Amino acid sequence: MKKSKQAAQGHSLQNAFTMIELVFVIVVLGILAGIAIPKFAATRTDAQISKGRADIASIRSAIITDRQAHIIQGDPDYISGLSQNSTTLFDGNGTVGRELLMYGVTAATTDGHWSTTDNTAPYLHYVYKVGGKNCAFTYSPTTGRFDLNTGQDTICDKLVD
Repeated sequence: MKKSKQAAQGHSLQNAFTMIELVFVIVVLGILAGIAIPKFAATRTDAQISKGRADIASIRSAIITDRQAHIIQGDPDYISGLSQNSTTLFDGNGTVGRELLMYGVTAATTDGHWSTTDNTAPYLHYVYKVGGKNCAFTYSPTTGRFDLNTGQDTICDKLVD
């Protein structure tokens, strides 16, 4: 930056950046943006994977907890379905005492959200979307397993490894 100088007629010259300084700053900002934007995109996908893993762990834990509570009452069956409607998922099958998660998950078809592929309740097939990929899961009421379907994208494997 140039220093202020007194002009011949008693006016001071304005402080200003030279063109080369401005170009240098723009180049540095461009380099930083080129590094930061790809890192940000990877961080977003990692966050979606972490959320999906936490959701899966909660769902599986809730299935086992529900079964244990009902074994004590003499009912050895697993919960028959994880959701009663397609807008709120994993809230149980609507039967009194068989709620799965206290607060269900709002369904959406965007990244980082769950949706169902079934047409009628109780829903057994679910999709978690991460990084633009649909990762399909199936709940089996006979075994109580909530598993990732095989043969999917490697990003889906990160949800359950």
